[in-house]
Amino acid sequence: MKSEREKMQAGEWYRCQAPELLAMQAAAREALHRHNTAAPAARHGIAPELSALFGDVGVNVTIEAPFHCAYGMNIHLGANVYMNAGCTVLDTAPVHIGADTMLGPQVQIYCPEHHKDPDLRLAGLERGRPVTLGRNVWIGGGAILLSGVEIGDGAIVGAGSVVTRDVAAGVAVVGNPARPMEAP
Repeated sequence: MKSEREKMQAGEWYRCQAPELLAMQAAAREALHRHNTAAPAARHGIAPELSALFGDVGVNVTIEAPFHCAYGMNIHLGANVYMNAGCTVLDTAPVHIGADTMLGPQVQIYCPEHHKDPDLRLAGLERGRPVTLGRNVWIGGGAILLSGVEIGDGAIVGAGSVVTRDVAAGVAVVGNPARPMEAP
């Protein structure tokens, strides 16, 4: 029988309040606290405790404080990634952010999906779907990226947009739900 962590990592329905997952979240909160309270010069772009928590961290990555994530282990950052203040990544599934990508302030990336059945939702059942951002992507402040979306290389997501579907490479999207910008 699979553990709840194994189910989570396989993209299956799992109980998000399982003791093993709660312990992992507590460890992430400790690393986040160290990152978020460190002086900028001591943080060096990303605090060592937070960097150690992540799956991969490229060179020259900067994550402004405050930052929040669920686990950290599912976050993979390419070189020169910049995340402005207030970003949140609920990484119940892999989150890949390509090199030279920038996220504005208050960007939110949500991998979890809660069960539609109210009784199963009350029991804490959820599943995660990955989110992938290509290289040289710009995500405007306050944008929300929902589970399962892929943002292609060079794409732009306008400030405040809610991305519910994939965005092709080089395309700029805006709105709720985000749609390609019309030509002027």
